[in-house]
Amino acid sequence: MDSFLHRLRQLPRFEIRLGKLARRGIEFEQKRVDVLLSVDLVRMSWDHQIQQAIIFSGDSDYVPAIMAAKDAGVLVKVYYHPNSKHDELLQACDERTQITRELVERCQRTKA
Repeated sequence: MDSFLHRLRQLPRFEIRLGKLARRGIEFEQKRVDVLLSVDLVRMSWDHQIQQAIIFSGDSDYVPAIMAAKDAGVLVKVYYHPNSKHDELLQACDERTQITRELVERCQRTKA
């Protein structure tokens, strides 16, 4: 995981938000990531630091931040898994792309 995150951090114009881990019984779940990403999206949109945003999620929690970004003139694209999507999220975004096996394989073949 460390080498994967290191490689992601090397990408130009790419941000990673990890949040915090919280214990739920015997399992852990990541917390605060939605809020961190939403704050970044709104702040960067209204500061005119971005012209487009690409979201990888199916979570409708992002809808208010997406709407604020669009109000600032940002084009918002979403990539989502077919088993994890919310119609409200898909409707809020300007462009929608389903993550398929073919898309993942095509990305794996593309050299950075």
